[in-house]
Amino acid sequence: MLGNPNSGKSSLFNSLTGLNQKVGNFPGVTVDKKTGESVISDSLNATIIDLPGTYSLYPRRSDEWVSYNVLMNPGSEDRPDLLVLIVDASNLKRNLLFASQIIDLKLPVVIALTMMDIAKKKGTVIDVLGLERELGVPVIPINPRKGKGITQLKKAIDQTALQLYKAPVWNFVDTENLAHQAVIDVKQEFPHLSDYAAIHYLINHESFALDRDKQVKIEQIEKNNSFNHTKVQADEIMQRYARIRTIMQQTVVEADPREKQLISDKLDRVLLHRRWGYLILIAVLFLLFQSIFWIARYPMDGIEWTFGKLGGWLSGVLPQNWFSDLLINGVLAGLSGIMVFVPQIMILFGLVTILEDSGYMARISFLSDKLMRKVGLNGKSVMPMISGFACAVPAIMSTRNIENKKERLLTIMITPLMSCSARLPVFTILIALVIPGKYYWGFLSLQGLVMMGLYLLGIVMALIVSLVMKWFIKVKEKSFFILELPVYRAPRWKNVFIAMVEKAKIFVFDAGKVIMVISLILWALSSYGPSGRMNAVESRYKVLAQQHPEQESELKKQKNSELLQNSYAGILGQTIEPMIHPLGFDWKIGIALVTSFAAREVFVGTMATLYSVGDEGSENSSTLRQKMQAAVKPDGTKVYTLATGISLMIFYVLAMQCMSTLAVVKRETRSWKWPMIQLVYMTFLAYTMSMIAYNLLK
Repeated sequence: MLGNPNSGKSSLFNSLTGLNQKVGNFPGVTVDKKTGESVISDSLNATIIDLPGTYSLYPRRSDEWVSYNVLMNPGSEDRPDLLVLIVDASNLKRNLLFASQIIDLKLPVVIALTMMDIAKKKGTVIDVLGLERELGVPVIPINPRKGKGITQLKKAIDQTALQLYKAPVWNFVDTENLAHQAVIDVKQEFPHLSDYAAIHYLINHESFALDRDKQVKIEQIEKNNSFNHTKVQADEIMQRYARIRTIMQQTVVEADPREKQLISDKLDRVLLHRRWGYLILIAVLFLLFQSIFWIARYPMDGIEWTFGKLGGWLSGVLPQNWFSDLLINGVLAGLSGIMVFVPQIMILFGLVTILEDSGYMARISFLSDKLMRKVGLNGKSVMPMISGFACAVPAIMSTRNIENKKERLLTIMITPLMSCSARLPVFTILIALVIPGKYYWGFLSLQGLVMMGLYLLGIVMALIVSLVMKWFIKVKEKSFFILELPVYRAPRWKNVFIAMVEKAKIFVFDAGKVIMVISLILWALSSYGPSGRMNAVESRYKVLAQQHPEQESELKKQKNSELLQNSYAGILGQTIEPMIHPLGFDWKIGIALVTSFAAREVFVGTMATLYSVGDEGSENSSTLRQKMQAAVKPDGTKVYTLATGISLMIFYVLAMQCMSTLAVVKRETRSWKWPMIQLVYMTFLAYTMSMIAYNLLK
């Protein structure tokens, strides 16, 4: 299944396959490979591959190269038996360029004509039977959003598969005038090729899986015939548009464009206004991400409550041994850390799908492109960056929509600098500790201003980092921003549901594996330590418990805190204390930095354990703040001064501190190189900026 972007291809794919679909990657690239199963007729079951949208058989973007290689490369594992080509009736002239190229490949083709309702609103009347006659392949009008024409399309697919339709014997271009002898020579080596496919072997044979001998022969044919790639391509396009013009004159009646103005044009006058457009954009994005917090809060609380109850129940029924500790504090805690993000991911991608389906997402990219280009990005980088305010994991996954490799990589590298929701617990408790609860003019909160400042710091640093990195990431691919503004439409709720389910599955089963492994490692580091030190703590508190039975609960908390201090994680915290001392941090903060690498919000839980305070209920949260406020260093000075608090907040704004993000970056870039560079530069940036802030304020 193939066609131009925004032609209705995904709608048809979902209509034919429903939930019988999988999402993976095409071999060697990070472009989504959507496949699905569909019953076409009683005698025909089909595996459908939804190829990335492309405008012509001369690929520019990475996703267009994927489609091109599937169609042209003889070594492709996905080489099709039959093609369903989606053509947008409301943009027929442009779509027929690609359609004529596909038909000239002489593969079995069925054309699905979409957007007939929009064409009608424009005043365009299409003679479908005449178009079918001129193209030489079956043409079926469909509306997958409403399920219209699907039965007729399946019948045409079935008949084409049974070879009841024959490919047209003519070509849309005259290959004799393009490269007659060169085409003959190539077809002697590859007799199965059509004349037009032979031209593509001359132009792009280096990209095909051909043996060395065949490559040399094609290069010799080019040399012998003085084959000029650019001239042949230009002449071909001119010939095609001349033929398309004739087809349009015979089969299409178009209204005067000045007579009819679609509602999309009227909306764009407001939504793309040079001033109001940006204000509306800010309002839409504010509502979008506020909705993520508002809506996701309830299922997230429910998941945490469920895992908490399950952990409490298991603690009561299982014997107290290492296995139950591993199950409850290792496996269950790691699984909870994965599942708690699922509502945010599903809601985010559901809302983004609504924006895409409605046509507004393209407008967001258009409005922001000018600013993004100044720092090496383009308009398509905006949505992943803004999505990072909710969670960097789905935000990085959404960078697949960026065609240019360099801009996609830059977006991946800076997105974690957006302050995600996992940072909120850290910011909240630290602001409450070190920032006075003052109000200016009766309504402007100082604490609120500091919170806003932390978010702005992440944005500014992201743009600065992108500006610097664009000089170091060497990708020869040219950057251009081609954007088609689709008409505004009501969202398709089935598509929204499918997108939510698929993105959640990718997160749980791909990134989730890495999260679980590292969670278990962190559990082991926090639960075990040198036997001599751990046994000494156990023995001392055993004696204290016998001497002071009335203090059993308090002694248990103190023992757990000391066991953590003497565990491998605790030893690590004390080992790194000299390195973090210039930032104003002590060894306990060092442990929190280590444990919160699993997830930033673990910082609060770690502090609760270290300061021997339970982590449930508002009263305990208050006690935790009081204990942290009362914490002193060995010299008697306070641990959490203004300088230390600001330093720690800046560190959490800029540091990576998220293993799931690193896992997803590795998956998206297919290399450990970029996540390691990301980890190093963000850690360096966080360390340097925190040290500067601490020394300025202390």
